[in-house]
Amino acid sequence: MTTATWLLLAAGLLVALVLLWTAWTLTRLRRLAGRVRRAREVLDAALRRRAELAAALAREHAGDLGPERAGALASAAAGARAPSAGDREAAENALGRLLRRVPTEVLPPELEDAGMRVGLARRFYNDAVRDTRTLRRGRLARVLRLHADRPLPRYFDIDDGLDAVLTGPGSGTARPVG
Repeated sequence: MTTATWLLLAAGLLVALVLLWTAWTLTRLRRLAGRVRRAREVLDAALRRRAELAAALAREHAGDLGPERAGALASAAAGARAPSAGDREAAENALGRLLRRVPTEVLPPELEDAGMRVGLARRFYNDAVRDTRTLRRGRLARVLRLHADRPLPRYFDIDDGLDAVLTGPGSGTARPVG
């Protein structure tokens, strides 16, 4: 075989590898888009559930909370269910801050559980967003403009207290004593 034939075979192999990588990457991007969509639906459901439980807490325990705190909690829960300016993160932060100030003897276990579910759902959603953004920002994916017509998914950042749970004692990040 001549040198030209070897070069032609090498070029053909290179094109085949790029095509295979492109097909694999497009499949991965489609799967990640589905994962982001499903994670967002779970996050939305967890946020709605927490807002409903917070509104119920404000209604049912208004005497224990006091009229001012109960009114603020009801207002924040309504704002979280339907954010006025479209800023869901700000509305959820306001609700979360108020919920952290509720005395533990008044806070029902269902609401604590809903808060933990919000934190976990947020983490799963942000993990899916991170994976999608990482794959789409790869050099070859940018050059080939894979999924360039789709907007990059946004992270959902709220102060839900999950970071404190994940970095607390027993999470593997605590320093040993001694």
